[in-house]
Amino acid sequence: MTEPANLRTAAREIFETSLSSADPAQALRNAVHLNGSLLTVRDTVITLDSQVSRIYSIAVGKAAPTMAAALSDILGNRLTAGVISGPAISQLQDLSFVLERWQFFKGGHPLPNSESLNAAKASFDLLKRADQERALVLFLISGGGSAMLEWPIHDEITLEDLRRANQLLVSCGASIAEINAVRRAVSAVKGGRLAAQAPNSEKITLIISDTNAGDEASVASGPTIAAPANAPQARAVVANYPTLANLPSSILQTLNHSVPHTGGQSEKPPSRHYVLLDNHRALEAAAVAAGQHGFVTEIALNVVEAGIEEGCRLLLSRLEILRSQNARIQRPVCLISGGEFLCPVRANGVGGRNAETVLRWAIEIDRQRKVSGARQIVVLSAGTDGIDGNSPAAGAVADDSTLERARSQSLDAQGFLETSDAFSFFDKLGDAIVTGATGTNVRDVRILLAH
Repeated sequence: MTEPANLRTAAREIFETSLSSADPAQALRNAVHLNGSLLTVRDTVITLDSQVSRIYSIAVGKAAPTMAAALSDILGNRLTAGVISGPAISQLQDLSFVLERWQFFKGGHPLPNSESLNAAKASFDLLKRADQERALVLFLISGGGSAMLEWPIHDEITLEDLRRANQLLVSCGASIAEINAVRRAVSAVKGGRLAAQAPNSEKITLIISDTNAGDEASVASGPTIAAPANAPQARAVVANYPTLANLPSSILQTLNHSVPHTGGQSEKPPSRHYVLLDNHRALEAAAVAAGQHGFVTEIALNVVEAGIEEGCRLLLSRLEILRSQNARIQRPVCLISGGEFLCPVRANGVGGRNAETVLRWAIEIDRQRKVSGARQIVVLSAGTDGIDGNSPAAGAVADDSTLERARSQSLDAQGFLETSDAFSFFDKLGDAIVTGATGTNVRDVRILLAH
């Protein structure tokens, strides 16, 4: 059993196990198999040559290079050509697959860049070829793709307009569904419009999901999946968040004249999608690891996208309940949660929702310690993509001594919180979690331990 003094080590190991479970390359190898002329993608079986003679692929998002490399290994010469828009691929050992069949673009994130537009143009050209040949198109979609592949719905919207719009959207406190409602309304690729470029091709989408279960249309703003019928209306979103009144005029004018979009996808040939990895799988892996460390473990499935202040309070309360329920058996407890808290940016500090979550926890734990006495508590929150907001970290870890150590260095925790500078706080304490880009993205993992 894990001793209380080792709670910090246990938290890190539980997170690392969770992260290892979200390997896109392994997930792709589990889903796609080629046996002679038979290609199996989950429960879809395609006979090559007789059904389709060519295979194209478009990989978009933070896991795009990893997924594209795995698909190349599986298909070999059967893959005709592909487009990748994702982060730098230096973490991959073998880059030869790119030179042989793929066009690679380093699409921007969290804001689109010129490479995001170039990737969209290359994708349009590839899909035109695929449509003429009635080829099979395999879309490899992961989180982050909203910015990494983009093309405006009309010429009046510039790249700078798109960048400004995205900056306002991701910092206003809106949910991902609300953000995507606006993104879809001004994009020629989102909401199924990318896949609609090849109506005569059979299309299969393989997804590494950074959204809630059943919300695959929100991954990368759904380039191959139409918006759900209950999606928010873009104009209503703008009305709900005052800062969005500062959207570029070209964006606002487009929203004022927009109509609900269904994606325009053809059902013949069929278009299918499969989710290979998601946040729940990462949480389950964390729970198994916690159990192996000797913790009584619970997954808080109903604390996912709360406002950050409310979410932090709910999880600390649940942790105390779990600890009290198991006090008699004297075993440490572990509460696990995932998703993405809604975290408005208030100032120009360095950080993101994970570091801010941990900082809020640290402040509250310190307050409770002064009232109720010392308890062994460790809290960790980190993004599985390795990127937390505008910081170089994935998140942070804290315990019941964090604020005391901060005061000894004259660090004002509340000041760092108010200036959205949580990373800087934890960096000074040596408690930032830095993984680098992980090549995957299945949302955040939050781990709370107590004894």
